[in-house]
Amino acid sequence: MNEENSTVTTEITAGEMLRNARTTGRRKREIATISKLLCIREDFLTALEEGNYRLIPEDVYILGFARSYAVELGLNPDEVIAKLKRELGLISEEKKEEEIIIQPKQSVKIDKELMLKWYKSALSYVKKHWVWFVSGLGALILLITLIVLLSGNKAQPVVQETPVDTTTETVAETIVKEPDFRYPVREKFEAKNSKESRVVLQAEKESWVKIEDARGNSVFSRVLVPGDVYYMPLSDKYKGTFGNAGAIDVWVDGQLIKKLGPANTKKTGISMAPDALKSNGFAE
Repeated sequence: MNEENSTVTTEITAGEMLRNARTTGRRKREIATISKLLCIREDFLTALEEGNYRLIPEDVYILGFARSYAVELGLNPDEVIAKLKRELGLISEEKKEEEIIIQPKQSVKIDKELMLKWYKSALSYVKKHWVWFVSGLGALILLITLIVLLSGNKAQPVVQETPVDTTTETVAETIVKEPDFRYPVREKFEAKNSKESRVVLQAEKESWVKIEDARGNSVFSRVLVPGDVYYMPLSDKYKGTFGNAGAIDVWVDGQLIKKLGPANTKKTGISMAPDALKSNGFAE
């Protein structure tokens, strides 16, 4: 029974992975909602889930749509794309898994008679030329003695010691206060940043939130539902895009600032630097 289950899990298609991620768990989503967020036609998303790839004109669009869909659903995009390439025939099945052939170690046999013969030959050579060996050893000892004596006579450089300041410096640690959230917390994202994050977001209503770094790479992209909390990484280089700017509470250093925009309004390219957000003013 266990072997049958493992086979089914292994052979799951890319479309089934996407559909399962969308329809199972606590965060069930509708295709229409995701279509609006990603700006991808609903019939294309449906085609991806059902494996009807012929409905999408080019392979590059199939892979691009699938990657965006996987990221939105919280899946590993590389895993989905690799599986999809195999289904489209873009990767040979022979290269699907590499076979590693390990050559057995060859046992090294030592010929005892040969070793004994070599030992006797070396011993005979040393006995015949022992004078050379003794002379060489004596010369080496003399050379080492001269080097030690000459190096000992050299004047030692005077090292001026830098006075050490024994005054203890107190480094002020920045303690980030946890915001007094206005709504019950439903789920926390990137909670590992909670102790140092100066900027914290909480959703008042459902809104898509995307955070990008200085190179334009997405570090967070998700629809936050009421009560969800996101802790920003500690940096001044991030920018944010909000599908519903009026639905997000923004806390900076434990203080609530004014909304980033009116309700049901999309805002893009907003600097998430704490000082830039504070310039927007604090909420009354």
